[in-house]
Amino acid sequence: MHRITIQSSLHAITASSQEWWRRMVFCGFPAVCSGPANPAGIMVSMTFWIDTHCHLDANEFSADVAAVRARAAASGVAHCVLPAVRVANFEAVRLLAHEFSFSYGLGIHPLCVPAAKETDLQTLDEELTRRKADPRLVAVGEIGLDYFVPVLTESPMRERQEHFYREQLKLARKHGLPVILHVRRSADKLLKHLRELAPMGGWSGIAHAFNGSAQQAMEFIKLGFKLGFGGALTFEPARQLRRLAAELPLEALVLETDSPDMAPQWLYTTVAQRAAGQPQGRNEPGQLPRIAQQLASLRGISFEALALVTTANALQALPKVKGLIAC
Repeated sequence: MHRITIQSSLHAITASSQEWWRRMVFCGFPAVCSGPANPAGIMVSMTFWIDTHCHLDANEFSADVAAVRARAAASGVAHCVLPAVRVANFEAVRLLAHEFSFSYGLGIHPLCVPAAKETDLQTLDEELTRRKADPRLVAVGEIGLDYFVPVLTESPMRERQEHFYREQLKLARKHGLPVILHVRRSADKLLKHLRELAPMGGWSGIAHAFNGSAQQAMEFIKLGFKLGFGGALTFEPARQLRRLAAELPLEALVLETDSPDMAPQWLYTTVAQRAAGQPQGRNEPGQLPRIAQQLASLRGISFEALALVTTANALQALPKVKGLIAC
């Protein structure tokens, strides 16, 4: 990946990264490439974002997905990663990724395991093989374990979702792809299987919507993962999560919206408010810069510095994305 060096001024970029930003200007992102000239004389902005996790194939976006993409670009979000959650939406995320010049992952989400068939794992393997040459296929995911939903914590579903998780890790290893992990009250078990099935070169990928402990976070980082943070960090009562976002190594963090889910505080409505007729605000990739501003404030760094580092982190977690952004 391109090396990005941030000095005390937070505006120094290595020569290789200057070339990357130069190519960004000429590859269709002028809205996010205006601003003060960099040392190479190219007009760029430091506020370029990657939404590492969003579900633009969701029904909530069916009526206006093109407008959602346009708002994302206007806000400085130039790339989104679209993870699949079940076999039935493999084609939808692939087509959207190609239509909007995004990237995608293929996998079976733990919440979809109860309805999944054993043959879905074979279908996933076949699809990963079929799309091997597709530069927009960047990961296996969204996969993982969910120990929050009661039915998934009890036999036989607890064992079934572990089986699907392990088999998909094996497929990621077989196809040489990073993984996008669903982590909900399941960090230790996820880590156990990652250690047991580690590929020769180690893992890469993202622990999406990370919500574990600092110790668990460091274990994911040791295994090669970046940690995804999004709208949940905008809630002041989420003290532990905000503390993690502020204190974990900056080079381990990536940003995400998980849209249309994981709404930030300013879009969230309580149960009582919804009962009174006030709708829940819809999350979308264009919200990412506002979420990022809160993370920058928590860490005491500039908005521009956070953009540089989280973009570099995302490219390290999902290396094929670099080729897409740099044309």
